[in-house]
Amino acid sequence: MELKDFFAENSKAALAFSGGVDSAFLLWAAKQYGAQVKAYYIKTPFQPQFELDDAVCLAKRLDADMAIIETDVLQQENIAANSVNRCYYCKRHMLREIRKAADMDGFSLLIDGTNASDDAADRLGMQALREEQVRSPLRECGLTKTQIRSLSKEVGLFTHDKPAYACLATRIPTGTKITAEDLQRTERSEAYLRELGFSDFRIRLMGNSAKIQVQESQLSLLLKLRQQIVDRLGSDYAQVLLDMEVRHE
Repeated sequence: MELKDFFAENSKAALAFSGGVDSAFLLWAAKQYGAQVKAYYIKTPFQPQFELDDAVCLAKRLDADMAIIETDVLQQENIAANSVNRCYYCKRHMLREIRKAADMDGFSLLIDGTNASDDAADRLGMQALREEQVRSPLRECGLTKTQIRSLSKEVGLFTHDKPAYACLATRIPTGTKITAEDLQRTERSEAYLRELGFSDFRIRLMGNSAKIQVQESQLSLLLKLRQQIVDRLGSDYAQVLLDMEVRHE
């Protein structure tokens, strides 16, 4: 099956939309193949502002209908507790919020951007997708992440080279209760490094310390700006540490 066939058979759909590479391309495809689609973005303390900005920008460029749903996931104890099943509980909660809004808007089909490269055995979120009866057209059509990036570049989507981004909750060690304060200082710190030119990096919480993970190619930049970074992040953390294993590019 190709995407044009999927949307020929499913001409009306609600899209769980993050503004990332996959859901961005799926939104483009739905519009391209004449489907009536509405994108639903879930705004929680787990998503940094730039993700919402990207989603809004893309929807405007594609002239797509988009709704922003705000929900405080930290009010859900099974999410805030940050157990090994956090991703499942969070995904299920967000999908249910989208489903409620989509039902009110007259959409019975809910789709998402899961692709053929995503390993069902490694993602608790996959269970939530199955339980909430969400279809994944990119996966059904056999499109991998590499193919989606290539196709996105061909059609001019600015998301084609957007680094993969895991939500802010992944910076908090499993078993450590997630607080709004920890999420906020993580977002502030990562926004600062992004301003300095870093990409595809993480700042992970270790007690009251920050552990920075960057790509090997950006290690020299980090060392060059070391004191500047320590001074800035020092207002939020007791220590600023460097992960010498670096992130793989």
